[in-house]
Amino acid sequence: MIQGKDYIGVGCGAFIVNENNELLLQLRAKAPEREFWSIPGGKVEMFEKMEDAVKREVLEETGVEVEIIDLLGICNHIVESEKTHWMSPSFLCKIKNGGIPKIMEPTKHLDMKWFPLDNLPENITITTKVAVNNYNKMKFEK
Repeated sequence: MIQGKDYIGVGCGAFIVNENNELLLQLRAKAPEREFWSIPGGKVEMFEKMEDAVKREVLEETGVEVEIIDLLGICNHIVESEKTHWMSPSFLCKIKNGGIPKIMEPTKHLDMKWFPLDNLPENITITTKVAVNNYNKMKFEK
């Protein structure tokens, strides 16, 4: 049985904004949503807390440690054309200790860049769109 295909998968994502109000995005090399820009993240393993999973995934994918600031929200990540279904919380995070992100998993990510929040690429994943909307709501409410 395959998580996200045969049963609903659980993922997580890190919404990392720098001091220039730019969002860290990775260009996906694999499905779901291949060649779309996405926030760093991945699968939550069995018996792993979501907060621990997002920290682990960011470290594995970017080589930097993050601190979680807040939960942004949860995305119903359903891609019917690819027959995938995930539930994915996104967390607002900041990089610890001045780390500089780099591509650590070149088979999973074709590129990594900082994008101004007011000028994101058009081809962003569903989870990223939901996280951006939740971040904007959070900023508006404060």
